Amino acid sequence: MSIWTRVLYAVISVTVATVYGLTLGGIVRKLYARVHGRFGPPVWQPFIDIIQTYSRRVAVSHGNMFFLGPVFRLAGGLGTYLFIPVIFGSTVFSNFSMAGDLLLVMYFVFFGQLGMALGAGQGGHPYSPLGIARGLAQMSAFEVPFSLAVIAVAIQYNTLNITSIVAAQQGGFAHWTLFTNPLAVVAAMVSLLGMNMHSPFSIVLAPQEIPIGPPVEMNSSFLSILQTNRGLFAAAKLVLFMNLFFGGATNLLEMIVKTFFIYMFSVFVGAAYPRFRPEQSFRFFLKWPALIGVISIIYIAYL
Repeated sequence: MSIWTRVLYAVISVTVATVYGLTLGGIVRKLYARVHGRFGPPVWQPFIDIIQTYSRRVAVSHGNMFFLGPVFRLAGGLGTYLFIPVIFGSTVFSNFSMAGDLLLVMYFVFFGQLGMALGAGQGGHPYSPLGIARGLAQMSAFEVPFSLAVIAVAIQYNTLNITSIVAAQQGGFAHWTLFTNPLAVVAAMVSLLGMNMHSPFSIVLAPQEIPIGPPVEMNSSFLSILQTNRGLFAAAKLVLFMNLFFGGATNLLEMIVKTFFIYMFSVFVGAAYPRFRPEQSFRFFLKWPALIGVISIIYIAYL
């Protein structure tokens, strides 16, 4: 297969993932509105927002890094997604998974968040540094149980190649990591709550407290880039968790069903629980989820 064919397939895959992620975002906004007793915006509202913001321009400038923040954020989402096999055995949706492994994907997850922190830090809003400090602290906290879960998976399957991990889980749901190493899945799913930043871990945006944190100055086309990445990065995280812990997917319908329920887990938790204070969130991730992650490594190493 030529490189141009792979690029074409990657463009198709990224487009599908972005549309799917934005649709999920619209569904979540509608669900939260219903929980709050409101009618809520239409499901397609994220697409309208992107078109509207991308068509606008702004003369405000805070330096080159301010411009590059959203670009780095989108690059992190793209890098995370493009090195993950979306559908096992598919030519179109395999992306560039043969060229990377689990560690590379985790680095891309960090890259987007750190890049956004650098960009927002050069902005002029006084609340941006507050959002950055909270975001980086929470990222460091929830990455501990997630990294421990990843280590447990790597030990269990003796590989860091995501395609090989998915292949090892084929043959029925009893082979999924969910059933062969449930402790690692528990640690990872709790860390997913922090990654998705729904309540009780929505301390970065915190719309009732610090007017949405770092993105507060990102408007016009900058905001459209962030909104696009929000859909793509959400899809990338869901596919990654599906591959590592829920057996992957062999067709598009299976991928949609599995990732939908994985995402709804954090949405339902967010609808049921109020937001933590920052220090409560940090302590939470470094306590029970981290302990469960350590136990999962011990369990699989001495199984």
